[in-house]
Amino acid sequence: MAQTALKYVLLILAAVSFIYPFIWMVSASLSSESGLSSLTLLPVGFTWSNYVTVFTKIPLDRAFLNSSFVAILTTGLVLISGAMVGYALAKLDFVGRDWIFYLIIFTMTLPFQITLIPNYITMVRLGWVDTYLALIVPFALSSLSILLFRQAFQSLPQALIDAARLDGANEMRIIFQILIPNILPTVLTITILTFMGLWNEALWPLIVIRDESRMTMPQLVTLFSVGGRAEGQLGVKIAAAVMLAIPIVILYLFFQKHFIRSMASSGLKD
Repeated sequence: MAQTALKYVLLILAAVSFIYPFIWMVSASLSSESGLSSLTLLPVGFTWSNYVTVFTKIPLDRAFLNSSFVAILTTGLVLISGAMVGYALAKLDFVGRDWIFYLIIFTMTLPFQITLIPNYITMVRLGWVDTYLALIVPFALSSLSILLFRQAFQSLPQALIDAARLDGANEMRIIFQILIPNILPTVLTITILTFMGLWNEALWPLIVIRDESRMTMPQLVTLFSVGGRAEGQLGVKIAAAVMLAIPIVILYLFFQKHFIRSMASSGLKD
């Protein structure tokens, strides 16, 4: 009994430690400047002025469309490329297959910051700076999606592929019409993780995009918060951060059950 109570206490403390900063952030965004020093969960001096200031000073609607376009298109490319490479590494026999897989796994250990300068020079040479291509192409292939697709395809019986080939199906049809419907939890996991990562990405857009009409929401909010447009008003900066978080929170609330189920059922297998 005591152990059960202790577990509940620890779980509640852990949940509070995660959720409290977000609830406080929402509360602070609705508080007056004088009420920001309070640590209560309810707004002090309730006001919408912080949000009005944000919408007045930066084009959030355009940035929202840019973020949606980049995140949706890139997530689609990650799914397609990851499925094709994962299938080849799981079900096709060719020289150097295992070495290629180990090389892809190795790239997962490298922090993205290491490749920033080479990637930026590549974008400059290609003339893609200040274009959507610079935001999409470098993220169109994900080593994590390749790993998850490979593991999922390996769990499927070879007889399924052999039967499809006997019926005259080519490799593309085998991947996208026969195998993919059998690994939907993995597909959903990759979709959610990729979309969330792309939506929250701010560092790379800050480097390759300078035209405000092509900026994404994280980039625009970051520039707004640290670039002086907020004029030192902490409440306005917090309101901008809340606006950035709202779409991803809504997305998670809609797909919460699928996300938890897919994360639980798509464990990595040897």
